[in-house]
Amino acid sequence: MSTQRDVTRAWLQIHFCVVLWGFTAILGKLITLESVPLVLWRMGLVAFALFLWPRVWRSMGALPRGLIGAYVGVGCIVALHWLTFYGAIKLANASVAATCIATVPIFLALIEPALTGRRFRWWELLLGLFAVPGIALLMGGTPEHMNVGIVVGIASAFFAALFAALNKRLILRAGALSVTAIEMGAGAVFIGVILGGLMLSGAGGVAGMFDADQSLLLDANDAVWLLVLAFGCTLLPFALSLVALRHLSAYASALAVNLEPVYAIILAIIILGEQAELEPTFYLGAALIISVVLIYPRLQARANRAAAV
Repeated sequence: MSTQRDVTRAWLQIHFCVVLWGFTAILGKLITLESVPLVLWRMGLVAFALFLWPRVWRSMGALPRGLIGAYVGVGCIVALHWLTFYGAIKLANASVAATCIATVPIFLALIEPALTGRRFRWWELLLGLFAVPGIALLMGGTPEHMNVGIVVGIASAFFAALFAALNKRLILRAGALSVTAIEMGAGAVFIGVILGGLMLSGAGGVAGMFDADQSLLLDANDAVWLLVLAFGCTLLPFALSLVALRHLSAYASALAVNLEPVYAIILAIIILGEQAELEPTFYLGAALIISVVLIYPRLQARANRAAAV
């Protein structure tokens, strides 16, 4: 049973993770790789670093095979989330991709109760749907050629909701670093298989996802940004967010992550100058989506008081 102190610490941890994740969209834009090789490097570097730590692989060795298999499956879903997320960045821009992730609570309101056995809360679904007008404004504030990127970004949000709910169900059964190692390693292998299949099939390339003429070799600039992405914006926040999930619902965690677009958009404006590509309605839509984060704690407190009566 989580104490109030545990919950408060978990909120602080997840918000720290959100600050770090706010840089991922920017790094995805700065790194010249398409999304398939980018995600392969990102997950592979994290898995390689963790597998070098004896404490991690000893802990993994004590886990039941069925549980390891479950984490492998989740790792593949994480890979799909990042593939579509970086695909959305390449097809649209960092601000659009980050804001689409704000639809995660809509999916989680339905997915989490089904997968974790938690009671369905109608007001969580309504709160998630409150973001829909914001998404409509978001789409209206972007050039038409970015619409495919928005669709891919919303698909990324679905995968994010799915792996968050599954991790909530499984996280109490293993240490956060062991789970991170298994999921990152499985995701890297999964992406490697996809990349190998694309190369063997002679695919001409998929816009934003894979360039058939592109090598996996990195130049110095990409190598530096990938190291920052892998360790500063993946290993640390991913493991820490799993720890926070021990005391927060996946839905509450996702609402906190909705603040990621705030940081991503501010950084994109400062670093990438993306404000020139966006209309005022984009920012109105983003503000509407982010307001959900501010409403949720009050509704949650009211629900807790009602349950205690």
